[in-house]
Amino acid sequence: MRLHPGETEAAGWRVVTVPDAVRQLRDASPQVAGRPRVIAIDGRGGAGKTTLAERLRKAVPNSAIVHTDDIAWNHAYFDWGAVLAENILQPLHRGAGVDFRPAAWIAHDRPGSITIPAGADFIWVEGTGIIREELARWLDASIWIQGDLQEQERLLVVRDGDSPEQLEHVAKWLLEELPFMLRERPWARATMIVAGPAQIDHDPDTELVVAPPASP
Repeated sequence: MRLHPGETEAAGWRVVTVPDAVRQLRDASPQVAGRPRVIAIDGRGGAGKTTLAERLRKAVPNSAIVHTDDIAWNHAYFDWGAVLAENILQPLHRGAGVDFRPAAWIAHDRPGSITIPAGADFIWVEGTGIIREELARWLDASIWIQGDLQEQERLLVVRDGDSPEQLEHVAKWLLEELPFMLRERPWARATMIVAGPAQIDHDPDTELVVAPPASP
């Protein structure tokens, strides 16, 4: 399997139901009360972060998703941690709702806002780079999606295309992603590793293939 430089291949893969995975993530933060649990979902582009977040949202009806791409939009590839913490994660930790328009949305006339009602049980924050030291105090549990980078790159091309503009965007992204991942090592910080795509037979509608956190 081709992985990020420095990434440890996970072992001990097993099939669990989606509700069992949610219980494991809940049990990782038993002290949480009076606010939603904030669960990070990290992985390479094409790993299936958004798809997994949607599956988990459906499994926990009173939950919501935050996409870091909305924070990063016209802002920066990875230098958005402080914006996310101040405007999304800190209000959630106070038990408050969120209605936030990033500065880039205002500057570029993007309509709408990032809205999260108060009273949710879980917030799934998905995006490459969400598991990082800077945000650790605001995250109650986390998932790293591990898979073969070549296969994830293929799925990314299927999703976003291979136009010259897109290839240039990916090249610029990788210049920042590779050193960021080497520094933060999200696979070693994660509460749970999820296979993406999974190589073990399972029901993709009701089950996940998971492993314990990889060793540093």
